Amino acid sequence: MKGGYLFTLYLLLTMTGFSQPARPDTAATFTNPLLPGGPDPWVIRDRGVYYYMATTGHNITIRKTKAMSALAAAPATVVWTPPAQGPDARDIWAPELHRLDGKWYLYYTAGSSDSVHPQHTFVLENTAADPTTGNWTSKGQVRDTAADDFAIDGTVFTYKGQRYFIWSGHNGKDNVQRLYIARMKNPWTLVSGRVEIAAPQYPWEKNGINEGPEILVNKQKDVFLVFSVSGCWTDDYALGLLRLKKNGDPMVAANWTKMPEPILKGKPENGAFSPGHNGFFKSVNGKEDWIIYHANSRAGQGCGGQRNPRMQPLAWDRNGLPVIGEPVKIGVPQQQPGGE
Repeated sequence: MKGGYLFTLYLLLTMTGFSQPARPDTAATFTNPLLPGGPDPWVIRDRGVYYYMATTGHNITIRKTKAMSALAAAPATVVWTPPAQGPDARDIWAPELHRLDGKWYLYYTAGSSDSVHPQHTFVLENTAADPTTGNWTSKGQVRDTAADDFAIDGTVFTYKGQRYFIWSGHNGKDNVQRLYIARMKNPWTLVSGRVEIAAPQYPWEKNGINEGPEILVNKQKDVFLVFSVSGCWTDDYALGLLRLKKNGDPMVAANWTKMPEPILKGKPENGAFSPGHNGFFKSVNGKEDWIIYHANSRAGQGCGGQRNPRMQPLAWDRNGLPVIGEPVKIGVPQQQPGGE
């Protein structure tokens, strides 16, 4: 009942446009999509520079820019190419860059050259200040107690001094993609067994998929997990939301509550089909929260490279819940993030 009340209030606030983020007093604009293609986009800002990456399928490429609205003009650097043979030789997906313990770590999904073993998550380390420079050293597969199970889309977050790893995977019994969490000893080693915190349960979570987990934290330090649902090969791809109980242990599944409706779904009239697999970042002035996600511009385009990155600001309602609204229309000028 409590979850239903929160979601009803959430819908009312969304429809009335409550707590829309303040926009900068400028005529400078950009339009979506940011690039012609770029599935599974990820952005991190460090020392005044944004680093962007997305799935290429065959390598890991980083773009660097001081303004996300100018991403198309940002130089692109291939920082890692997979080996010809081995467990991470093909199907390079969903790279994520994190600054941990004074070093850079790149988490990515890859498959084995033997075409037998399923996709797993791996990590690279770089000691350079700029992740587009220096040398990337493999730290191997991020292994949990079910190391042979399908495991993709790994992400990292720190809560109350403890670092956690969250990913999408199988349970070894069926092909349903579930979300798992484990404690980390260091950026490449898990120190606990995995705990399932989410599995498809609603009609809009079609095709048995929960994937692409991403952490979002509000000003009150409430923790949310935004995730992708359904299959990228369908037009039903969308974003769902989990909320961690206040001061709750992330390793206790009951402490995570799933909202009963998606927080972002397709809008054909806006040229937005299958929106999902996102990241979050702050504006240059630090006053705005933005989401970056991919979507197809036409129906039936599926999982290919035509999935393109888009960004838009998000708001917060009175209960601290994120409000994304609907995908903004492609080709329509939007105000740049504050400070650009």
